[in-house]
Amino acid sequence: MSDEDGSDSIEEGKRLIRHGGSGGLSLAERVSERFRRLAWRTPLHAFRLRGRHPLKLVAVPEDPFVGDPRRGNALLESRMTFRGESIAFDDLDFAQPNWSPAFADHVHSFAWLRDLAAVAPRAVGVPPAEALMRAWLSIHAEKVSEPAWNAETWGRRILHWTAHAPLILSSADLIYRSLVLNTLARGARHLDRVADKAPVGLPRIAAWCGVIAAGLLIPGGDTRRQIGEDGIARAIEQAVHEDGGVTARAPYIQLDIIMLLTMLRAVYDTRRLAPPAALSAALGRMVPALQGVCHADRSLSSWQGGGPVRPDRIDEVIAATGVRARPLRQARDWGYQRLAQGQAVVIMDAAPPPIARLTAGGCASTLAFEMSDGADRLVVNCGGARAAIAQIPQALADGLRTTAAHSTLVVGDSNSTAIHPDGTLGRGVAEVEQARQESSAGSRIEASHDGYARRFGFLHRRQLLLAADGRELRGDDMLLPAGRRRKNAASNYAIRFHLGPGVEAAPTTDGMAALLRLPSGKLWQFRCRGGRLTIEESLWIDPDGRPVSTQQVVISGAAAAGGESIGWALKRAT
Repeated sequence: MSDEDGSDSIEEGKRLIRHGGSGGLSLAERVSERFRRLAWRTPLHAFRLRGRHPLKLVAVPEDPFVGDPRRGNALLESRMTFRGESIAFDDLDFAQPNWSPAFADHVHSFAWLRDLAAVAPRAVGVPPAEALMRAWLSIHAEKVSEPAWNAETWGRRILHWTAHAPLILSSADLIYRSLVLNTLARGARHLDRVADKAPVGLPRIAAWCGVIAAGLLIPGGDTRRQIGEDGIARAIEQAVHEDGGVTARAPYIQLDIIMLLTMLRAVYDTRRLAPPAALSAALGRMVPALQGVCHADRSLSSWQGGGPVRPDRIDEVIAATGVRARPLRQARDWGYQRLAQGQAVVIMDAAPPPIARLTAGGCASTLAFEMSDGADRLVVNCGGARAAIAQIPQALADGLRTTAAHSTLVVGDSNSTAIHPDGTLGRGVAEVEQARQESSAGSRIEASHDGYARRFGFLHRRQLLLAADGRELRGDDMLLPAGRRRKNAASNYAIRFHLGPGVEAAPTTDGMAALLRLPSGKLWQFRCRGGRLTIEESLWIDPDGRPVSTQQVVISGAAAAGGESIGWALKRAT
């Protein structure tokens, strides 16, 4: 593990290889999963959910995170809001919902209890919380169905129900209280049987978090806790690389897992018990990796469908973990490279995209980069395919996943990795070769991918050099012949540099440069050698999931069979 002050290098020839990239779940696996979920509706599964009715919780843990005040105030006005959707309580039909999947996950997980707790004392927060709880129980307490009863959702629900128990268990109605506690116990028994069958990664970790929390907080849970600790150790090993990055390669998933593990640790703290070593070790690795994909202002960069996250949220999460570490400069397995000099930070995706079975909504972003100068984002990816508000058209959300929506080179107006109609990633980038050097001149990263080799006969190689004072970034994008070309005609290319929000671009008279004015007033000059420079419209998904109109600098041209080399530079002018 490296830090912001340490020397770091990768020997030339280091390769990251994507295995099984174009294959999601096999037909046999999908059929097996379908039968498993159908079995939830059988009398046998209902029989397995029977057991003792707990009379109370052993303890009530503290939620280490603060909710969203805007969503919390909406709840006080009897309205549920999430990512642009807003539904009055009276119109929340749990029997026949008409919501987006993201809204459904938010409702069923009871994450909104955190929002309510952020704005209301118990006396004020109990009525809306209890009203929603009663409505949910009337449909889902006895009926085992999706999405309400999937493993990930139950894991999250147990964490939120127990952390905010005063909001849902303060009623004098003993029948209602008993129903809440019995449903909690039935959900824990359900998780006992399905947690290890949840999809690898975030869903399985969330499920095992629920198992352990139930074992610690429902009386008589010692055996459940022990089984859960073994399960979460396996789940973490499957989902988190040695360098601390998640196998799904999505920073928003990284942040989510860190928050789940921190909530679980708070349950141990409430019981005055030491958390398992696997949990503490995972947080110790994951926090520096998360910081490594944050900009100079500590806000999260946009990768693999996630949008930017504000620095105050990142600060809150890191403080809650108790982990103190410098940002990881290079995650050799996770694949993100961080160049940091002066006030400038460059983050580069130097690895193949995630394989289909590990994440939904992956992006064809190999060799793209983002750059910031202090608090200003200078070069960005459009981002936000998974975090955008519900009102964004599906076609636009799909477009945010394409190579063209990232700051990198595109050949033939096609993706470096195919995006299938069902949303999974297909063939394309299978191997990325990388090398990195640190010297007194600055930080240099060189990487190449084979995503265009089969279709166009080119490798894309990108070299970035960030000067030691952080005031200049030099780049070279090369298309190198690879194997046998399928056609002799020239291949069109475009190198896109999506500009951050508020950055104003103006071309120079020679058509080979542009002046970029940042929101803070700083001036940068962009200049290229080769190709034709134009300035076009673009967009960026902001931290609230809303599209913001921006600009992009585009270098375009045609590459002959022998290849092409395009040099460019970003230099601070003031």
